[in-house]
Amino acid sequence: MSLARRTQPTTHHEAFTVPPTSSYHEFPSHQNSRCTSSTSTSLTWQLSSAFYAKDGRRNQLQKNDETSTAVPTPRALTRTRDSTVGVTRRSAASTTRHGGQHRYLPAVTTSTSRLRPSGVAARDRLRLWTPIGARNTLDEHGRPTNLTGKDLEQILSVLEKVWAEGTREVYGSGLLTFHIFCDSRGVAEQQRAPAPSIIVAAFISDMAGVYAASTIRNYVFGVRAWHILHGLKWEMNESEIEGLLKAASTMAPPPRKKRQPYTVDYISALRCGLDLTTEPLHIAVFACLTTTFYTAARLGEFTVKTLTGLKSFKPTEHITPADVRVEVDDKGLRSTVFRLPWTKTSATGEEVSWSAQDGDTDPDAALKLHMRVNSPLAIGPLFAYKDKSGRMKALTKAKFIQVVHAAADKVGLEHLQGHDIRIGLTLEYLLQGVPFDVMKVKGRWASDAFQLYLRKHVQILAPYMQARSHEHEEFVRITMPPVRRR
Repeated sequence: MSLARRTQPTTHHEAFTVPPTSSYHEFPSHQNSRCTSSTSTSLTWQLSSAFYAKDGRRNQLQKNDETSTAVPTPRALTRTRDSTVGVTRRSAASTTRHGGQHRYLPAVTTSTSRLRPSGVAARDRLRLWTPIGARNTLDEHGRPTNLTGKDLEQILSVLEKVWAEGTREVYGSGLLTFHIFCDSRGVAEQQRAPAPSIIVAAFISDMAGVYAASTIRNYVFGVRAWHILHGLKWEMNESEIEGLLKAASTMAPPPRKKRQPYTVDYISALRCGLDLTTEPLHIAVFACLTTTFYTAARLGEFTVKTLTGLKSFKPTEHITPADVRVEVDDKGLRSTVFRLPWTKTSATGEEVSWSAQDGDTDPDAALKLHMRVNSPLAIGPLFAYKDKSGRMKALTKAKFIQVVHAAADKVGLEHLQGHDIRIGLTLEYLLQGVPFDVMKVKGRWASDAFQLYLRKHVQILAPYMQARSHEHEEFVRITMPPVRRR
């Protein structure tokens, strides 16, 4: 079955095809492979915690806040302080043990009204929660215009596109938290928008020490976006607000334990907890995992969020088998290329690729097995699988994590998250000596984020720090700004 979509060739292109069963090289059986119940103790596994310094997860405060009007649960606090933003007073009844730390249960919900209807998803709150004094058909002098309600709705529809859906979801959480704070203080609707600087300053101060600094900043930006979207002025004492945000970063609760990234050894061990002989779902998950890993992609670029609704599969946004092709360069080197129709950093899409690997984690073998067993439609989700009734289902991110965690439990591995996959390949290739700039392109990293990871791993930097070495010159070339000539 051909998976290729016709493109203008720049190198020699081939269709990605599934070999006949008789010629297909299957994965080795569990009995013949290196399946063990213990985790790997390889160098990459031992050193990965030092490398993985940045917690890539979205803050737990925002993760499950889809339609709830209860404030998200904040991290554990390190000092005694009363806060009205989503936490109860410190008592045994209001805490729960989690990983040896206290976590606080949601205690307060926002009031509902015609301005803030209940049951609105976080991503829609900026638009559907209307402030008093929002944009109307009058001009700034109170004179009527010829505009209609439909014109105003079109302004909202266009303007909200300035923020990506994920950003609107985070901002919606911040807007909820802001209104809970205002409810607790009895702040009138007229003082919530346009909000005076003193209200926003008090809001920040109340969150300081409860939330991470980045969360507080995002929540304030969410209130600001709400003002902009509805045509209200945002006039703050900027020096005071920025000072409070900086101060909040020094009062932030301690970060969560740093997680390990995925490694080749981890994936190889995880494979032993999957059924790659009779379970189509496991076969799809393993193919998705190895492809995501070896392309250094984001997990969300190869999975869908939901099976139904706005976040379900769309061929204009999600990869299909028709978006896969094989390229061969003039030296005969083969790469499998995946055209991602849409990514969080490019609305026009990007391309990622991998080449066949040795061992149990070979993405080429995993993808061919998936295509042979599940046979996804050419214009359907790439990693669709057959459920128990034989129906095809798109692989959601939640289902992927569920299967991977169950496999990890089966073989005694630590639970890892989706972002850890992309970090893992970066670590793996850097330890193999792949140059910084090559890995930066491979992982589509922004320069500042990429260098943040590099500074955390002595073993990666060691070859570049030797006296008068070629690697040292390469390191300086990449990390030092160019000299300006006058």
